[in-house]
Amino acid sequence: MMKKMIQITSGKGPAECCRVVACVQSLMMKQARQQGIQIEVLENKAGELNGTLLSATMMATGDNVDAFVKEWTGTIQWIAQSPYRKYYKRKNWFVGVAVFDVKELMQWNPKDVKLETCRSSGPGGQNVNKVETAVRGVHLPSGLHVMAMDTRSQLENKKLCLARLQAKVMVWHTEQLIEQQQSQWQEHNALERGNPVKTIRATM
Repeated sequence: MMKKMIQITSGKGPAECCRVVACVQSLMMKQARQQGIQIEVLENKAGELNGTLLSATMMATGDNVDAFVKEWTGTIQWIAQSPYRKYYKRKNWFVGVAVFDVKELMQWNPKDVKLETCRSSGPGGQNVNKVETAVRGVHLPSGLHVMAMDTRSQLENKKLCLARLQAKVMVWHTEQLIEQQQSQWQEHNALERGNPVKTIRATM
């Protein structure tokens, strides 16, 4: 079972490119389901306009992930009239799709985590306030932290806390790589845009 992190970026493009990020994410998720690949949205960074995304980060899991991501990795050209500017002549919009191997992102060491217990918040007078069942986890290298207070079991909350923190740290590591990827994509965008891996003609 393979795992890949997928990131779609508008590359600081206009609202139309941010709209394409959302459209490409939707298409990829639909195709993944058809191919029996599990896909999970880890983080969507919303654009200024409703229905637009600056970037989208997803995790794909399955046996045929390599073939799936190969089809999408690179620059996607989306040909459509702008839905925001009625008489705008430009019809070509570009987004970048980057893929990372999860094993390379797993710079995860439980020893880097500091766990603290505290009282769960809840209505006054209930047991939830009297026992320290909530668990707060801090990832020391990044400063990221999460809280788990889903159950009345401190042990279960610890497991949940570590799992959530691990996922958050993975997104954080991905973002470091994405920043590098975006700057490279920006530098070479003229070349990349002349050689898209996929061209989609659509109505926005």
